[in-house]
Amino acid sequence: MKKLNLILSIILILFLFSFGTYSQESSDPDSYGSSYVKGNAKVVDGDTIVIKNLRIRLFGIDAPEKNQICKINSKAYNCGHTSTEALKILINGHRVLCQWKNLDVYGRPLAICRVPGRMEGSTIVLNAMMVITGNAVAYKKYSKKYLDSENSAKESKIGIWRGEFDMPWDWRRKYK
Repeated sequence: MKKLNLILSIILILFLFSFGTYSQESSDPDSYGSSYVKGNAKVVDGDTIVIKNLRIRLFGIDAPEKNQICKINSKAYNCGHTSTEALKILINGHRVLCQWKNLDVYGRPLAICRVPGRMEGSTIVLNAMMVITGNAVAYKKYSKKYLDSENSAKESKIGIWRGEFDMPWDWRRKYK
């Protein structure tokens, strides 16, 4: 039942908020960064995917860690797992286009990644959608690009914003 509620919630959120995260931008690889990759993605966690053996970090966002525990009404749940599943649902078997300019300290591309949208010629920006659905937060230390998406999720009390949680960077500092 919980899994069905999660799936239905994500579908509803996608429907309600998708117009804000659609992009009519060109899928030209040079529109964001000088490097790009397109292909089937394997989801590692809520902010990391692998395409063609290349491990990619979603730029400007930070998702709960795989084993991170959050609370809703004092009841604990694995929000890291929830975040990972949300990204899998967003990708839904579509080929993912990721574009980047820079690498992180581990050598991973810091990319903006997209999947085809429902409207002709549109795309869904995975980074923004993860934040606007409350499955990740804006990684303000590195970018303010997704701050509006985070504020929208926070005000709507969706995803992790429905309860209590440690910011992912604070959780890593405490437990890793």
